[in-house]
Amino acid sequence: MSEKVISPDLGFVKDVIRSGGESLKKCYQCATCTVVCNVTPEDNPFPRKEMIQAQWGLKDELFGNPDIWLCHQCSDCSAYCPRGANPGEVLGAVRKMSIEKHSKPAFLARMVGDSRWLVPLIAVPVALFLMFLSMIGNLPFSNIPRIDGAISFRSMMPLVPFVDGTFILAFNFALIVLAVGVLSYWKDLSRNATPQGSLVGAIISTVLEILVHRKFDQCDVASGRKIAHMLVFFGFIGLAVTTSLSFLYEWGLHRHLAHLFVDGEAVMIVTPEAMKAGEWEGVSAVPMSDPLKWIGNASALALAVGVVLLLINRVATAAKAGIGGYYDWLFLAVVTTVGATGILSQFTRMADMAGLAYSMYFLHLVSIFFLFAYAPYSKMAHMVYRTTAMVFANMSGRK
Repeated sequence: MSEKVISPDLGFVKDVIRSGGESLKKCYQCATCTVVCNVTPEDNPFPRKEMIQAQWGLKDELFGNPDIWLCHQCSDCSAYCPRGANPGEVLGAVRKMSIEKHSKPAFLARMVGDSRWLVPLIAVPVALFLMFLSMIGNLPFSNIPRIDGAISFRSMMPLVPFVDGTFILAFNFALIVLAVGVLSYWKDLSRNATPQGSLVGAIISTVLEILVHRKFDQCDVASGRKIAHMLVFFGFIGLAVTTSLSFLYEWGLHRHLAHLFVDGEAVMIVTPEAMKAGEWEGVSAVPMSDPLKWIGNASALALAVGVVLLLINRVATAAKAGIGGYYDWLFLAVVTTVGATGILSQFTRMADMAGLAYSMYFLHLVSIFFLFAYAPYSKMAHMVYRTTAMVFANMSGRK
């Protein structure tokens, strides 16, 4: 008879508790959580075994386990737990630690998950954009030139090289870090099971399931999250489409581009010297009648409504499901700031409130940088890791 030697990692147990799983030690393995969970597969269900693994410090088993991501944190398990062990929050803490384990550099993941580093993380984009404004002489905001007499965000912070350059770098950095993390996670998953099905078929099946949010229909306590999640999800997709169209307008079609002219010649790569010597000409903003604005505003509205519904749902179910920790609230706060500052930037510009419009746009740029540059380490990475786990589960017959 073969025996498996178990080597508990007590440091890992303490890390789970520090990361939001404070109630871990209350679990006495009654299995109520597994019985009431409607999302878990019948074969080898969760979250009882994950609670054992977390209590014993079996981090390798947890990090190589797709079930920690197949859990959608419906919170039924937490609501019915007779000991208040809150398995939903514990698995949330383990997911946070899984991201820290697979993301590079790991120290940045730890910083994003630690409230003590919030101010320094925000200070990075603030200092960056203040430096840009200082370079082109747009501090204070009263120095910013208007285009055709109107407030212009392009003259405040030229797309080339400052805005586009910054966010192209941030996006590619996030993409590379997420790719490295997913490959590392897939390797861990493959140690415990062998994916045998079609990768393409598994991806298609997973994407379809995500698009309709099918698993949320099986939740009880947090059933109201489905509509909220779908609004936020499709709001993000719509804003991504808006950003892509905007990029196409500027770089492909050369529409709605505010040009800087120096000695009668249009300058695309803006230098501080050119900014001071040149004159702005062109359209100051995309008109409200453009489909780009329709998609952008509809998506921003969906995002805003979705975030409000998420906040209401979280407060309403706090007694049963828990209020959530810093990691959860940070993501909601950033998404809220992105949506609010984007909407306020547009309407304060239209109202010709220059100081407020430029302030809102500055905060909008900072919040977008925070969202994307730190995406591989925040709860935004959940959509990538959960999708990976769902694809693997489909391929390995786990579902």
